[in-house]
Amino acid sequence: MNPKYRRLIIIVFITLTLGLATKLILMALEENIIYFFTPNEIKVKYGNKQDIQKKIRVGGLVLENSVIKKDGTTKFNITDRSHQIEVLFDGPLPDLFREGQGIVVEGMFQNNKLIASQVLAKHDENYMPPEVADALIKNGVWQGEKK
Repeated sequence: MNPKYRRLIIIVFITLTLGLATKLILMALEENIIYFFTPNEIKVKYGNKQDIQKKIRVGGLVLENSVIKKDGTTKFNITDRSHQIEVLFDGPLPDLFREGQGIVVEGMFQNNKLIASQVLAKHDENYMPPEVADALIKNGVWQGEKK
C-alpha cells in the first residue's frame, strides 16, 4: 500500500474515533443537565404542554394561601407573579419554607404539575438565585436590595 494512502487511512480513522468519543461524552453530559426556569419561562417555552420529559428546576415565590399539607404530602403553588405552577412534594420541607418565601424546586413536570424531588429554600434574607431575582425584578415585585 502506498504510504500516502496509509497516512490518509490513519488520519480518517483518528478523526472518526475522536468524533465518536466527543459524541459519547456530549450524550453523557446531556443526561445530567438540569435546566432552570421560572414559571413564566415554562409557560412561554412549553405553552400548554402537559409533560416535560426531563428533570427541571423551577424558582420563584411560594404563593400565599396555597400551601396544603395532607398525609405527608405538601401541595403548593410557586409563582413569579406572572404565572404560577402547582407543586406536589412528598417529604419533609426545609425549615425556612413558608408562604411568600423564595424557593427553588427540582423535579419532573407531569400532568401540568411539578412532582418535586427536592425543595430548596433561601438560606438568609438577602440571598435569591439570580434567575429568580431577575424574573421578580422584571415583574416589579422584587423586595430585596437592588443589584
